[in-house]
Amino acid sequence: MSWILQLIINAGVLLLLAYIHPGVKVRSFGTAVGVALVIGILNATIGFLLRFTLNLMTLWLLSFLVRLFVTAIVIWLTDKLFSGFQLRSFGTAVLVACVLAIVGTLLAY
Repeated sequence: MSWILQLIINAGVLLLLAYIHPGVKVRSFGTAVGVALVIGILNATIGFLLRFTLNLMTLWLLSFLVRLFVTAIVIWLTDKLFSGFQLRSFGTAVLVACVLAIVGTLLAY
């Protein structure tokens, strides 16, 4: 799948979560696209380093949980970078990470 299409879908998922869940606030679709882009960039750089380190410490036995936790950290960092994107708590970041993982998995098949 094209990364632009995946970016737009992730932005749509963020907007849907903002509509459904009171702990997520997104100002506009443009903000959602920017947030999705930054989440992707941070996941590819900082997230990769964190995932590798944590997976090495757990001997790759908890790789799914490590990926989920690191993605939640990246989403929480993105919340701090954007003024138009707000999360109520770290638990909300975990929820967003779960939903993005589920949607990404469904669209991969």
